[in-house]
Amino acid sequence: MAVPVLSAEEAATLVESGNTLLIGGSGAGHSVPDALIAAIGKRFLAGGEPKNLTTVHPVGLGDRANCGIGHLAHPGLLKRVVCGTLVDSPPVERMAVENKIEAYTLPQGCLSQLMREMAAGRPGLITHVGLRTFVDPRHGGGKQSKLAKDDLVELIEIAGRECLLFKPIHVDIALLRGTTADEDGNVTMEQEAVFGEMISMAQAARRVGGIVIVQVKRMALRGTLPPKQVKIPGMLVDCVVVEPDQTQTFFTKYDAAYAGELKVPLSQIATLPFSPRKVVARRASLELFTGAICNLGSGISTGIASIAAEEGVLDDVVLTNEQGLIGGAPATGNEPGAARNYQAMIDQPYQFDFYDGGGLELAFLSFAEVDEHCNVNVSRFGDRIVGPGGFINISQNAQTMIFSATFTSGGLDISWPGGQTQISREGRERKFVRAVQQVTYSGALAHENGQRTLFVTERAVFRRNEVGRLELIEIAPGVDLERDILAHMGFRPEISPSLKRMEVRIFLPRQMNLAETIENNRRPARSVRLSRVLSGSRA
Repeated sequence: MAVPVLSAEEAATLVESGNTLLIGGSGAGHSVPDALIAAIGKRFLAGGEPKNLTTVHPVGLGDRANCGIGHLAHPGLLKRVVCGTLVDSPPVERMAVENKIEAYTLPQGCLSQLMREMAAGRPGLITHVGLRTFVDPRHGGGKQSKLAKDDLVELIEIAGRECLLFKPIHVDIALLRGTTADEDGNVTMEQEAVFGEMISMAQAARRVGGIVIVQVKRMALRGTLPPKQVKIPGMLVDCVVVEPDQTQTFFTKYDAAYAGELKVPLSQIATLPFSPRKVVARRASLELFTGAICNLGSGISTGIASIAAEEGVLDDVVLTNEQGLIGGAPATGNEPGAARNYQAMIDQPYQFDFYDGGGLELAFLSFAEVDEHCNVNVSRFGDRIVGPGGFINISQNAQTMIFSATFTSGGLDISWPGGQTQISREGRERKFVRAVQQVTYSGALAHENGQRTLFVTERAVFRRNEVGRLELIEIAPGVDLERDILAHMGFRPEISPSLKRMEVRIFLPRQMNLAETIENNRRPARSVRLSRVLSGSRA
């Protein structure tokens, strides 16, 4: 049956005041139906309707300016936002800070997986993810503004085990995106940088009688789309909006490598300039081992992909991101979530299933604040509401967790002439504080779970030790312990009796021979057992 093809403006008239919008896509425009979102904002500015909308999207949506959810950042238009992060949309973040909207930030993976639970009509998502963080109802339930009163997360007990129940959310309209739709509304995503959870969102909306609107770039004749490429079946689609100028992301019109159409030479993957961020990523990359299955979060840790390409070891490890990309080089800069030269792209909920089950051997994430008990904050600091994104799913479940950041921030001027540290100006903002503003990672829970945890900066490396406290284990060449480290911490960490210098090669602007390092690094027991089986040894 032919599906209606509407303009974005016509589709926007289907949205009524008080509706809840379920919106697909990720971050900086990856599979984001931006023309649809913009049309709703324009309709409100022109006529004052619709009002009091709720938006639900697992990933932050925006260009760090006014795109994505920023189109809806108008008093009276937006009532509530439930999402993984707000950092991509400063106008909405400001509304949350000023208590003009009900704001909730919940783990990206939990929201992603909740879409499937809603599609199936189950009572919600039951998970261990989020316990003892600010998402736990005992510590705020993910609420980020005083107007946020409803409890979207409940603490429950199953078989004597504490769990969190993420409650289902009623959906009126799903705004989704693909590349091509045929006349029957079947949608493919061949040019998209991520798949997200489009089919689950469509199913969730249709189950409760909601409307499913899909923005695409082009139309195809009925019956001509390869059936195995269809990501949203036409039976779930109510109408299609064609946006011929649809770009792959907010910053890239089209990159064939993002689409998986080809793999680029490693020389085309941009190298990082030698800087504190690169130094941090170089030290973190020394934790890699051959065959390691890793996650690279957004921010400073994405530089590890660039370093792996520069050092020629990209194919020796498996780098992933939470959006569903496996292998290759996760994107750096303003387009985290995409990747080049990947081996596979899967739907986001399945990636988080793997993460939550402990499949990650190494995870590399950023930090904003750390305290002496190894609690980490990335979600709220000062007058900033960032949200956790996939941080909680990843950090609570990885076998080894490596957090990375510069030691201080805000005006830091540091260099390494001849491999020796020279601090010309210290950063204004401390990262190691007496108490974190918001707990996004519980050091106590990680300690109970036996997780190995490191904290890497450009001048010092710490670990969580056997008694659960932060312990300094490495300092950079040329650094004075008291003047350059302890004087800029809100507490005194434990200091390893075998404190050593960070390797000089990290601080020299040439290759580090990373290939030899990761080959020599010890593999976990599971990999060792498999190697013995494959070699025929029973020893």
